[in-house]
Amino acid sequence: MPVRPPSPASPSRTSGAAAVLVALLLVLTGCSSVEGTGGKGYVTADGTVRMVDEGEREAPVELSGEGLDGEQLDLADFRGTTTVVNVWGAWCAQCRHEMPDLVEAAAETEGIAQFVGINIRDGSTSQALSFNRKFGVEYPSFYSPDGKALLPFHDTIPPNAIPSTVVLDAEGRVAAAIIGVLPSAGTLVGVIEDVSGKSADE
Repeated sequence: MPVRPPSPASPSRTSGAAAVLVALLLVLTGCSSVEGTGGKGYVTADGTVRMVDEGEREAPVELSGEGLDGEQLDLADFRGTTTVVNVWGAWCAQCRHEMPDLVEAAAETEGIAQFVGINIRDGSTSQALSFNRKFGVEYPSFYSPDGKALLPFHDTIPPNAIPSTVVLDAEGRVAAAIIGVLPSAGTLVGVIEDVSGKSADE
C-alpha cells in the first residue's frame, strides 16, 4: 500500500496527543502491523522507508527521560548529527529479528550517526539490559515501560507499530521513518547517508 505522509502538526493537537496516550496504554500488547491510525493518512508496517523532504520537515522532536542505566537522556544532546531512534522491546520477536541489522548499521555509520533506542513494555531494566548484552547493543535507550516516550513521535509512529525506526536530521527533525522490521542493515545505512549527506565509507 502506498505511503501517505501524515498531515502537518498544529498547536491544537493537545487532545490528539492525549488520545494517542490512551491508545498506547491499550494496544501495546505485542508486535503488530498497522495500516491506519487516527484518520491521519495511512502507513505500512512492512519496513517501507518513508523519506521526508527537507522543506517539509516539522519541528525538532523533544524527548528527555531516564535511560536503561538510570542516567538521564535527552535527544537535544544529539543535535548536530544524524540520530537514529529505534523503538523496541525485549518481549518483541520482530525486535530480536532486526537487532543484528541495527547493530551492524550503527557500527558502519559510527562517526556520522548517533543511535538511541526507546525501550517499551519491558517490566524491568534488567530484562532490557540482558537483551542488549545478548545482541551487543552499545548505544543508549530510553526506558519507557508505559510507552509515553512515543508521544513526541505520534505523527510518525503508530502506537502499536513495534519495532519502528526514525531517522532525525542534524536539527532533530524527522527526516525518514521505517515502520515495521528494518529490511536490512544496508537499507538503514543508505537512509543515514541520504539524511546526513555523508558516506559511511569516509
